[in-house]
Amino acid sequence: MATVYIETSVVSFLRTNPKAAPESVLRQQITRKWWDFHRQSYDLVTAQYVIDESSTGNVLHVTERLAFLAGIPLLQLNDEIDRLATEILSRAILPADALLDALHIACVAVNRVDYLLTWNCKHIANPMVLPRVFRVLNDFRLPFPVICTPRDMMEGFDDEADG
Repeated sequence: MATVYIETSVVSFLRTNPKAAPESVLRQQITRKWWDFHRQSYDLVTAQYVIDESSTGNVLHVTERLAFLAGIPLLQLNDEIDRLATEILSRAILPADALLDALHIACVAVNRVDYLLTWNCKHIANPMVLPRVFRVLNDFRLPFPVICTPRDMMEGFDDEADG
């Protein structure tokens, strides 16, 4: 079974917020549908970074996010992850303030996870950034994970996911 890394933005969109902007509501619906009907097809993993990010903010929201993460195995963190994330930042692929985003990518690559699931399309699932990230992974002799959104993972399986 393929392995999927659950990044913080996915857990955040699992919360229902009817007052959100229309695009956010759509992301909430897609994320919930993936979570309810597709996640069973994968081995889910996450990392302490996600737990830490999910543990900040409104107490009710923290409780909900952590409940979704309960029982998902945590990947091992190590110095290679830190070195890779630092390299991504030093090549100016991501801005200096995006260390956590670089750590997510590095953690997935070093642990040889098949998919990184995210709604972070600014720094992670960005088609303008990914080729440069993949060059760094190649330099480190690491495999390229599929970096995508829940919508991407439902393409071809669910016509409503196209919305």
